[in-house]
Amino acid sequence: MPDRPRRIVVAITGATGAVYGVRLLQFLRDAPGIESHLILSDAAILTLHQETGLQKREVEALAHVVHKVRDVGASVASGSFQSDGMIIAPCSMKTLASVAHGLSDNLIARAADVVLKERRRLVLMVRETPFNLAHLRNMTAVTEMGGIIFPPLPSFYHQPKTIAEMVDHTVARVLDLFQIEHGLAPRWQGMQAGSTGTDAS
Repeated sequence: MPDRPRRIVVAITGATGAVYGVRLLQFLRDAPGIESHLILSDAAILTLHQETGLQKREVEALAHVVHKVRDVGASVASGSFQSDGMIIAPCSMKTLASVAHGLSDNLIARAADVVLKERRRLVLMVRETPFNLAHLRNMTAVTEMGGIIFPPLPSFYHQPKTIAEMVDHTVARVLDLFQIEHGLAPRWQGMQAGSTGTDAS
């Protein structure tokens, strides 16, 4: 019997940064041996159209399997469904709170709860600024449960020329957390000797 594909659950919420979820789905769609499972929140549909111009059906077409956010009886709601983890990209503060407090009030929060209880990898690309104390405490709670808080903060040491390059660099770091091979961004090779005029010692 052949091994199952690697299953990655991708959830997109209504926080700004919908492009991260879209880019993840685009990559996973064509990655060999990967099966993506998508959950869209109601607010995500509005944000996707506002920020990317994409319609719901266009985003759903990027995933191998689509689950309705209200369908708490979906396969991903059970620990017996074997997955390799879940990425919430982006993750709203509401969804963060639901995960931190184990509310399981929709399929996104329930699927995240399952990933945590089964000791699988959960990555939350949280989007808000500045953080208030409730946000920080919820992030601490999820971290203590074994989740990974991953704000999609752009880096500049690779000197990106476009927004797409910045997005790909962040998505590449998330894929690294799941040990998924990619060529989205160059690997850091260290600074060239003499590239700065300062003494690093």
